[in-house]
Amino acid sequence: MDLTDEATYDRARMWDRRTFLRLTGLTATVAPLWTSTAAADTGPIVKPLPAETFDVHGTNAETRWGALAGTGNLVPIDRFFVRNHTRTPLLSADTWRLQLFGTGLRGAPTADNPVEFSYQDLLYLPAETVTARIECAGNGRSFYTTQQNQTVSGTPWRLGAVGVARWRGVRLATVLERAGLRASAVDVLPQGLDPDFVAGGVNLGPVRRPLPVRKALEDVLIAYEMNGEPLPPDHGFPARLVVPDWIGIASIKWLGRIEVSDSPLVSPWNTQFYRFVGPDYPPEGELVSKQNTKSAFELPWNSTLAAGRTHHLTGRSWSGTGGVRKVEVSTDGGRSWRCATPHGQGRGWLRWTVPWRPTDPGSYTLRARATDRTGAVQPDIASYNTQGYLFGAVVHHPVTVT
Repeated sequence: MDLTDEATYDRARMWDRRTFLRLTGLTATVAPLWTSTAAADTGPIVKPLPAETFDVHGTNAETRWGALAGTGNLVPIDRFFVRNHTRTPLLSADTWRLQLFGTGLRGAPTADNPVEFSYQDLLYLPAETVTARIECAGNGRSFYTTQQNQTVSGTPWRLGAVGVARWRGVRLATVLERAGLRASAVDVLPQGLDPDFVAGGVNLGPVRRPLPVRKALEDVLIAYEMNGEPLPPDHGFPARLVVPDWIGIASIKWLGRIEVSDSPLVSPWNTQFYRFVGPDYPPEGELVSKQNTKSAFELPWNSTLAAGRTHHLTGRSWSGTGGVRKVEVSTDGGRSWRCATPHGQGRGWLRWTVPWRPTDPGSYTLRARATDRTGAVQPDIASYNTQGYLFGAVVHHPVTVT
């Protein structure tokens, strides 16, 4: 059994209906390590959000795909999407501490007497650099409604809640080992320092979500740099997790504490949220863990293109299931398909291009579909779930030719 896969682990360890109903009643508030110093007038996001680069959805900012054309494999920091449950805290590296505690560490340090690492401690530890993609589980959610006429809840992302960056930091495994990881440990529960999240009038505390120890030791990074710069506030300064190929909620920003346990851990972010719920799922739902496969054109929505000219359509495809084998593009609404030409050697996603010379004015629907390395092809219809997670169907991208 692959216990580095969160969904497999979730099914194996504890889920029956009675347990689920008990756990989803959790309402305890976990106090933050200190109060955020975010200024009242900064809004939920600190960095500038120009309209030509972002669509703003409350506390979140979605990258416009047209803003990524010509940017290369890495998404520049000023164009990287922002997913906040509340608001961006402004924290000091001088006073920040990463605190580890729990029964999964030698000596079972407590929350009141944890093992601590300062920012400088992290910088002195062996560093690694990885290029990895982070993507919100709800990326593409709006298409459940606009393409499939299905009602879902949550932020109405198109496809811009995703980005690839070069992250530098310390392996979570290194920190766990320095803290005294016990062989009996099974779960880690990373927690952010953002303000408490309130849902339905209930304070659920700071964002936190457990990871299996097996996954934590495999490839998870505690990052303190992004694209060669210290993490900006909106992307997790002073330190964040980067969990490759898993849904974005696993990559906790503003990391402040980690509980390590020799028994399974839970939070509202794996019992109430980030579960598939709907007619095709069991009553307790099914955990969302790994990302699926998607494709997007680097082209503004409802673009206008000239007839009688060759346009080099560019885009990107990505997958949490082992990478992308090939990409096909249709310019006639899905009646015919041709292979796109891959370019670049970047990691995180596959960039591609295909020429198109429309002869007649009118409305057109562009489509791109990827085949992952397992041979699975993006479907025409996404499996429905009420919270709109993991929309992976081929997206219909409208353009007008004049």
